[in-house]
Amino acid sequence: MKQLQEVARILVTLALALIIGGIIMQLSGKDALNAYQVLWNSAVGTDRAIADTLLKATPLIFTGLATMVAFKAGIFNVGVEGSLYMGAFAAAWVGFTFIDLPGLALITLAFLVGGLAGGLWGAIPGYFKAWFKVDEVVTTIMLNYVAILFTEYLVLGPFFVPGMSNAMSAEVALQAQLPRIISRSQWNPSFFIAIGTFFVVLFMMRRMTLGYEVNVLGTNATFARWAGIPVRRLIVLVMFISGFIGGLAGAGQVLGVHYRFVAGFSRGLGFDGIVVALLGRNSPIGVLLAALFFGALRSGAATMEMFVRIPRDLIDIVQALIIFFIAIDIGFGWLRRRRQAPTEPSEPVAVAPAGD
Repeated sequence: MKQLQEVARILVTLALALIIGGIIMQLSGKDALNAYQVLWNSAVGTDRAIADTLLKATPLIFTGLATMVAFKAGIFNVGVEGSLYMGAFAAAWVGFTFIDLPGLALITLAFLVGGLAGGLWGAIPGYFKAWFKVDEVVTTIMLNYVAILFTEYLVLGPFFVPGMSNAMSAEVALQAQLPRIISRSQWNPSFFIAIGTFFVVLFMMRRMTLGYEVNVLGTNATFARWAGIPVRRLIVLVMFISGFIGGLAGAGQVLGVHYRFVAGFSRGLGFDGIVVALLGRNSPIGVLLAALFFGALRSGAATMEMFVRIPRDLIDIVQALIIFFIAIDIGFGWLRRRRQAPTEPSEPVAVAPAGD
């Protein structure tokens, strides 16, 4: 029942954003219904359109899940972008270094090393938050830029490829390049790795002790300490998991889309994960639905601009409206909880605290 309510809230948020976006189009002299029809057809109207939508949704599934895991623990991780870059370069390095490995082994190793690179990058601000109470928002934002500039330095310096017009690494081995699933589309098997990650996260959050501890930590950190949960270690572990999933996103882009590391390739995929997680109400199923929705929007935006002459910036307006309505919903939720809170403190339960 609760899941249905969450899905309903997501659909209401999307509907409101699309309605207001349509009103903006009408006021600017455009046919909103025609524009949305073109957007729909170009997103899901053909096999190729569906494939392109799933292609756009793939990194958003990864980054949305990565952000969601941290949010569930009460950690505002905005550093998935940095983990994505570190994971992308690590996967590319494996792909153009271990060229004698067979395809499946090389792809598996590249994804694993990419995930580990992203996880270790995410664990750094987690460690400083857990042991020194350093605000994770500040450290993760700073480390995003460190990761972006560091990986750019690597392809301009130690891993520079002569003759390239842009800052990019050598191409990964042919057997490491994920194949196209259908012709005339870059959709590749990294989508199914994203879906597999979704099921792993769903199982972790609903069936594992780790998921229970993450939920307790996010609900009440003080209670988590008194309940004997090793809060410090859990914070570092959560940030590692979040970064690991972000690293998988980068590996998928390298092995399935670009076939090499390209400086500045992301254009904010890690930050988009924040919107996906918020729209998905911090639930794995919600994140999956939100990622597919944004994938459809971005897949159809270029066609809408071409045939209806509505700039693709409208998609950014719709995304901003979604964030606006999410903020309103969160604000009302906070007010409801405050009104429902007991006016008098209840008697505390005497439980001996356990050390971290």
